[in-house]
Amino acid sequence: MKLYAPSTIREIKDKYGFRLSKSLGQNFLTDKNIIDEIIESAQIGPEDLVMEIGPGIGVITMEAAEKAKKVIAVEIDKNLIPILKETLKDYDNVEIINKDILKTDVNGLIDGCKEKFAGVKILGNLPYYITTPIIMKLLEDGVKADSITIMMQKEVADRIKALPGTKAYGALSVAVQYYCTAEAVVNVPKEVFMPQPKVDSTVLRLCIRKEKPVILEDRDMFFRCVKAGFGQRRKTLLNSLMGIDNITKDIVRDALEKAGIDPSRRAETLNLEEFAKLSNEVFLRMMQKGI
Repeated sequence: MKLYAPSTIREIKDKYGFRLSKSLGQNFLTDKNIIDEIIESAQIGPEDLVMEIGPGIGVITMEAAEKAKKVIAVEIDKNLIPILKETLKDYDNVEIINKDILKTDVNGLIDGCKEKFAGVKILGNLPYYITTPIIMKLLEDGVKADSITIMMQKEVADRIKALPGTKAYGALSVAVQYYCTAEAVVNVPKEVFMPQPKVDSTVLRLCIRKEKPVILEDRDMFFRCVKAGFGQRRKTLLNSLMGIDNITKDIVRDALEKAGIDPSRRAETLNLEEFAKLSNEVFLRMMQKGI
């Protein structure tokens, strides 16, 4: 069965009386070449566990099940569960779970598997409106996976993989790149979805770092500095970092000097290493002053 074919999607909708939910951002992929690129880029091995977020009617799930030892498909829409059970009935290595991924203990699902796996790969065609919360939940929770290969709005993908000094570079770039390396797999035109969204998409592969790229005195302070710096992009670091609670101008000035960063620079010019140096100096000075 060619689940990706528009005619098949229409048949399934009619058979089950299923209506696509705008509130859940449901857009089904109809291009087999893109599906193949997602599967290939995820580098799924025969002893791997795949966790798919938002399987829809099972288009990518079916292909993943052909390659993986086991697939866990987490779908929030209860109306899609009977459809998934039908389309994936020939695959005894697929487990379908009706849950909201943002309220799910992903590591608990992984650890709860009786089987042993060589690796864990996460896949997903994410609704645009919750792409960032899902990615950050997985990363901040320390998900026990090797990689995350996901479809997202092209603009968000551009922000995630952006480099310092570019317009797209921001807090999301720094946050994701702290946890992962990011690689664009393929750009996906809006015309290959049903229904057609208003914007183009990109498949991004995030390889989770075994070791973090920088040493931090305090991770919370690192992200507070990043958030404050980009919170007022047009301001210099000397001024934008005043957005950190209880900080003083003297602490900011001293920290910038010790980190070797010109106070007239803006957050968008700093790389990961510079943000780490700066946040470490801020943290030490605030600790010294009992703040």
